[in-house]
Amino acid sequence: MLNFEFNTISPLDGRYYKDTFILRDIFSEYALIKNRIKIEINWFIKLSHSSKIKNLPQFSQDTYLFIQNIYNNFNKDEAIIIKKIEQKTQHDIKAVEYYIKSKFILNDQLKPFIEFVHFGCTSDDINNLSYALMLKKAKNKILIPLWKKVILCFKKLSLKYKNITILSRTHGQPATPSTIGKEFCNFYYRLKRKLKIFNTIKILGKFNGSTGNYNALFLAYPNIQWRNFNKDFVESFGITWNPCTTQIEPHDYITEYLFCLTSFNSILIDFNRDIWGYISMKYFFQNKTSEEVGSSIMPHKINPIHFENSEGNLGISNALNNYMSIQLPLSRWQRDLTDSTLLRNIGVTIGHSLIGYNSLLKGIHRIDVSEKVIYKDLSENWEILCEAIQTIMRKHGIHNAYEQLKKLSDQKQINQIIIKKFIDTLNIPQTEKDKLYFITPHNYSGLASEIVDNV
Repeated sequence: MLNFEFNTISPLDGRYYKDTFILRDIFSEYALIKNRIKIEINWFIKLSHSSKIKNLPQFSQDTYLFIQNIYNNFNKDEAIIIKKIEQKTQHDIKAVEYYIKSKFILNDQLKPFIEFVHFGCTSDDINNLSYALMLKKAKNKILIPLWKKVILCFKKLSLKYKNITILSRTHGQPATPSTIGKEFCNFYYRLKRKLKIFNTIKILGKFNGSTGNYNALFLAYPNIQWRNFNKDFVESFGITWNPCTTQIEPHDYITEYLFCLTSFNSILIDFNRDIWGYISMKYFFQNKTSEEVGSSIMPHKINPIHFENSEGNLGISNALNNYMSIQLPLSRWQRDLTDSTLLRNIGVTIGHSLIGYNSLLKGIHRIDVSEKVIYKDLSENWEILCEAIQTIMRKHGIHNAYEQLKKLSDQKQINQIIIKKFIDTLNIPQTEKDKLYFITPHNYSGLASEIVDNV
């Protein structure tokens, strides 16, 4: 049964629903509100456990359970209540604060202490940690596992095709052969390196008040070591503490995060374009079902739609990433709100990336190598052996080796016979001639297979 929404504006929630639905629990407005509640109530609990805050007692286990259940039992109906409060306040964080206070009033132990909700906080204390939790979850639960899946796919194809020689093309022209496996391995190595870098990126958070100096907290309770106190609070969420900020966490780590995402995506765009070309040259053919249609008018066609779809969505993601990466670290003086709108689109850029990854995997899983076409192409390009011949000539000090092979390759059609006759004329040891007689465009692939095994 199709689970499809026709009235959405964004294709993320419509056409590509299946690819992006998993992100709703992380980046939706509902998820953001729930994260804000988690930060607010945990801050209240943290304050209540401090023996130096005499105005706020520790509570019974039942009361702490009551507090935690505000988060645990939160649902869509409760989120609607918050949105209705926001309509009045015109402030999303204040709406969360008022919502929590409305819950505390229902508890006799908590009612006298509702003003400790959002105590000493600025909005971004709550927001930056909420987004940090979102980005952390997306990184660990979505992106890294999917990146590993893509990388594993390239690894398997590298090994599977490591011995199938292919005509290379530099500047679009026939060039020294490689193997299909080695070409997949190039992408495997690049992607694996990006994953390693991505793993090192730390998710940062701050909790230090209106301009980053703990002003209100220090004024109220000067005997508390607020930097250590709040560092411990930030780290309790598995987030790295940022010790020095303005009102906002400056988003430098998000820029690093998005730059790495962009780089990973760019490598895959590079691959999509390469494989698109190979399919066009019929090096690869695509399998399809009997009911599948490649063109609305040309029945013979099987378009490389999955690779084109992947390229397009990864490109959209990169366009958003690039703008956000440049803009997010910029904030006028101690803060402005340009970052607020941008942060709400992080789920969008990751959504387009997911579509790109899934489309690429679909495309890869339906292609097979056409060895006959590849063999024929190699057989028609004996001129690529000119590199090998002139290198051996150089080895033995033959003057103008490059120029001699250039003159030879200027002929309209170089073939095996012409190559052999030229080798016959060379004043080099017979063992070297035998070596040159042996090589063909089909076996002149150097250490390509060995590189695959080693990488």
